[in-house]
Amino acid sequence: MSPDQSQATARRPAAPPPDLSAVKQKQQATWASGDYAVIGTTLQIVGEQLAESADIRAGERVLDVAAGNGNATLAAARRFARVTSTDYVPALLGKASARAAAEGLDVDFQVADAENLPFEDGRFDAALSTFGAMFTPDHARPAQEMLRVVKSGGRIGLANWTPEGFIGQLFKVIGAYLPPPAGLKSPALWGTEPHIVELFGARAADIRTQRRIFNFRYASPRHWLEMFRAYYGPVHRVFATLDEAGQRALEKDITVLLERLNTGGAGTLVVPGEYLEVIVVRQ
Repeated sequence: MSPDQSQATARRPAAPPPDLSAVKQKQQATWASGDYAVIGTTLQIVGEQLAESADIRAGERVLDVAAGNGNATLAAARRFARVTSTDYVPALLGKASARAAAEGLDVDFQVADAENLPFEDGRFDAALSTFGAMFTPDHARPAQEMLRVVKSGGRIGLANWTPEGFIGQLFKVIGAYLPPPAGLKSPALWGTEPHIVELFGARAADIRTQRRIFNFRYASPRHWLEMFRAYYGPVHRVFATLDEAGQRALEKDITVLLERLNTGGAGTLVVPGEYLEVIVVRQ
């Protein structure tokens, strides 16, 4: 690079940081689109495993952060914990509430933002989040908030998709058609051990991580596409933004990904989805 080019680069103004408030509004609209509960209920086993790994016990005060349709909520309530379930999409909490009522589980549901939890310090024995907190635009805020509302010696349990896993790869495919705002950190960073240590390590007495697999089981790639296009907010949204040619191209790219990762053989679809299970013990 010549001296003139170097000077021009130095004079070039830095890109402005993303407007996290505007990003959050768009994300909220994305997750409210479709009907995530249809997809979310298939992930119930992740909530059950997380409740076991976090050693949720009867009588404990447990907070589910960005609860969606309530998988971790139900898992903790089935263990007779006193559960408060939160999300910033009221319709999703409504689905979670209906599930809890159907099982006769006593749960407190509150609309709340993971980045600004309306609870006093140290109120909870444990906080859980399955594929929820990881999608907040400001990664540090939900980590700080969970550390704040969990008491000393309490646990924070997370399930986060990894960058290398199926959902991480899916978001890379989607990002080629609908790029995320410049400067925004990838949600998949929550599925990496170094990022977890960066977010929680300063106030953690212990951090344990384990890579686990959730198997997406559908009749075919076409079946998966139909379900996720109709019900899963991020996929639903990207298809809605594309013209017909773009939709066909995206369908092809997602189908190639599904077929490449399918371990079920001909006539069915089984796609292993790697996620990072995290247990943080608060100082």
